[in-house]
Amino acid sequence: MADATTDQTAVQQDAVEAELRRLADDEFVLAERYTEWQIYAPTVESDLALANIAQDEFGHARLWYDLLQDEFGYEERDLLWERDPADFVHSPLVELETPEGDWADTIVRSYLYDVAERLRLDALADSSYGPIAERVPKVVEEEEYHREHAQSWLDRMTGSGESHERVQDALDRLFPYALTLFEAGAHEDDIVETGVRTRSLDELREDWLDEVVSYLESLDLDVPDPDDTGRPDVVGRDGSHTDAWVDLYEAFTATYRELDFENPVRLRGEGE
Repeated sequence: MADATTDQTAVQQDAVEAELRRLADDEFVLAERYTEWQIYAPTVESDLALANIAQDEFGHARLWYDLLQDEFGYEERDLLWERDPADFVHSPLVELETPEGDWADTIVRSYLYDVAERLRLDALADSSYGPIAERVPKVVEEEEYHREHAQSWLDRMTGSGESHERVQDALDRLFPYALTLFEAGAHEDDIVETGVRTRSLDELREDWLDEVVSYLESLDLDVPDPDDTGRPDVVGRDGSHTDAWVDLYEAFTATYRELDFENPVRLRGEGE
């Protein structure tokens, strides 16, 4: 890793990098999953809305990856296209394959993630690392729209029997993976102690549970008990992932590999 250009201690540098990687990887992988719905969403309006949300998430990922490049000397290929898939630290919630045709799965996933993301961003608003704090307001504004979009669909889908069942099934499937958003990864203690993030993951988890359980139960949904919910075999923050991640990684890096970006095509031969 190249030396950071900001005036930080080694501990602070490691804490900043660890938090940036989680932020960027979560957003990028979720956006990749959202793009799979283009032209397949249930209405034209929802197709456009989710496409816009995916674009936002890619943009947020870019903000965080750019900081890793600017402050730590990485290149884009190191962070995405040529990175070992086992080095990504996103939550498995965002990588899970969407059951074919299951719009409820995408909406439930979006809601669970967006509430957690808002809480995380709130805890970064006063980050001791200025470049993160400076970017939070823009991201928060767009994430609020994402959460409202998900809640609007949840209100709509839980109003009838069949779609209510689909939402419940999605919630049962996704809830244990959503809890991994609050799994500690590398340098977690340092992230809080140096003020990169001003609240612990345990605190964020409690606030998340208070909000999502209350709202989902108001829709007559049965929320799994977090204390009885089994911990998934993979938690993401430690580099462990589901089989779905391998396939997704291969898919989004395919064009980069096929076009051989490291050896660009020359339009003219040597000496012409």
